[in-house]
Amino acid sequence: MKSYSFIQKQDQDVANAISGEEKRQAEGLELIPSENYVSQAVLQALGSPMTNKYSEGYPGKRYYGGQMYTDAVETIAQSRAKELFNCDFANVQPLSGAPANVALYFALLNPGDTVLGMDLSHGGHLTHGHPVTAVTKVFNFVRYKMKDAETGEIDYDKMLAVAKQEKPKIILAGFSAYSRELDYKKFVDIAKEVGAITVADMAHIAGLIAGKALRNPFDDGFDVITTTTHKTLRGPRGGMILTRENEEIAQRVDKTIFPGMQGGPHMNVIAAKAVAFGEALHPNFAVYASQILKNAKAMEEVFRKNNIRMLGGGTSNHLILADVFGSLGVSGADAEKVLDEVGITLNKNAIADDVRKPMDPSGIRFGTPAITTRGFTEKESTIVAEKMIETLTHKDDASVKARIKTEIEDLASRFPIPESFV
Repeated sequence: MKSYSFIQKQDQDVANAISGEEKRQAEGLELIPSENYVSQAVLQALGSPMTNKYSEGYPGKRYYGGQMYTDAVETIAQSRAKELFNCDFANVQPLSGAPANVALYFALLNPGDTVLGMDLSHGGHLTHGHPVTAVTKVFNFVRYKMKDAETGEIDYDKMLAVAKQEKPKIILAGFSAYSRELDYKKFVDIAKEVGAITVADMAHIAGLIAGKALRNPFDDGFDVITTTTHKTLRGPRGGMILTRENEEIAQRVDKTIFPGMQGGPHMNVIAAKAVAFGEALHPNFAVYASQILKNAKAMEEVFRKNNIRMLGGGTSNHLILADVFGSLGVSGADAEKVLDEVGITLNKNAIADDVRKPMDPSGIRFGTPAITTRGFTEKESTIVAEKMIETLTHKDDASVKARIKTEIEDLASRFPIPESFV
């Protein structure tokens, strides 16, 4: 356990909470697909004196003095991001993924303009136009869905028909709970037919793209990528907007982020992003990204053998969305709770056209980025999937859950969270 001597001396309540969370992460297994562990180098950057500095503007064009070193870390972060994703422009200031998406809408659209994105119930994200979000008061969102929830195939013919009818300014590829690869070329072809800008929200799979384990949308002609910098990219919690080659779009993005929507960037986070991007450029990151996919396939195989329905029929990326209510009679909320009790953390999640309520849906969503960071291979991933199903099928048996909890703690102890990735 790390030392938090200053916090312990000054604020024991907060120190206890931090120590408790550290213990929880070390002794349990993290399967939430959007979570991961960062290196000690990233943590040091987050806790560095960079947090003290206001740096409104961009490198070489700041509104305050004393920017020699802030300019340096932001320039490093930009340069490494462009190298990782093979693009010409990178804005590393967005505070997270949702603010990045919102900023992009305001950069590229006028009020009332239309965005075509994936339906939330079929795997999309709240910021892709769910009615509860504020952006739907400003812009018009229309949606595409899967043609077949059993295969995960997107209905591209219907997407084209909707695009021709609605004339979207942006066609958005991206997801929060979709387990297959998207056909980026079809998105680009549809966008060209209606004169739309192509945007890929790659928050979940940015690390898999950076590690060359999944295809880069820019290689198929996409205009813009928005992403988080945590999840599979294994950096600090933050966002980023990448532009392939269109300088006008990049300039509009920069002006919308600052001064349009944000004030001073969080320079400690940008320094941590620079560190994480450097880690992702290391050759072993590609090995890590590839292993994420292998581990997910290993878990898929266990669920298939046990006749657990998986949306999309399985996975081609880092996550699985399983219909545990339809397969086992256990709601997603109950599954999340009982698995938490044995030290396996994941999240309840709605499935396509779910008849249950969002806070007690039919499905669970889980993935392999964090356990892969700990060094898990297919062997350990298979064991975890088997323990998940055993827990769910014996959810009311305290003795079984106690045994599994001990087994999970033992497994976690054999794969401690690494301090360094390079």
